[in-house]
Amino acid sequence: THLSIRLPGTDIYFTHPFGLLFEEVTASCLLKINLDGDVLEGQSNQTGEIIHETIYKQRPDVNAIFHIHSISGVAVSAMECGLLPMSQFAFHFYNRLAYHDYDSLALDEQRQGAKMAEDLGHKKAMFLRNHGTLTCGATLHEAFLYMHFLEQACKVQCAALVGGQKVILPSPDICEQAAQDMRN
Repeated sequence: THLSIRLPGTDIYFTHPFGLLFEEVTASCLLKINLDGDVLEGQSNQTGEIIHETIYKQRPDVNAIFHIHSISGVAVSAMECGLLPMSQFAFHFYNRLAYHDYDSLALDEQRQGAKMAEDLGHKKAMFLRNHGTLTCGATLHEAFLYMHFLEQACKVQCAALVGGQKVILPSPDICEQAAQDMRN
């Protein structure tokens, strides 16, 4: 799990060091990294850098990225159906969600990082198949809200599918209207 925030208007972003619990992270231990991959302060986290760096390079509108590996997020990322529009949480992402196929650890910026940024496109949320979830935003607040809603949608889906129950999904027109209403 890694979170980052870009210093607006620059090619510098901050993230936390690998291996620390969130309650152990302080401002003084944050990594300061430029978009060339140079760690200006702190010790490197290669996979986190590749994911965040390539998205920031491709998306000047993005200033914050959250990538997590929650149980429910990984479970839905591994479902062939992806995220189903079965809850108000999920409607935020109706026809606005990207998917990226699993390709081991992100260690190669040219092959893996570029493909991930390409798959994200101009969307704000993505499932990394068999891996987890990623959200981004113009602000830290926006990236957090998308991650919160995506995590809740995954929890609802996992709970609803237990025991093989059939679920009721609204019509595509209602799902699109709900998505627009949620976003406005």
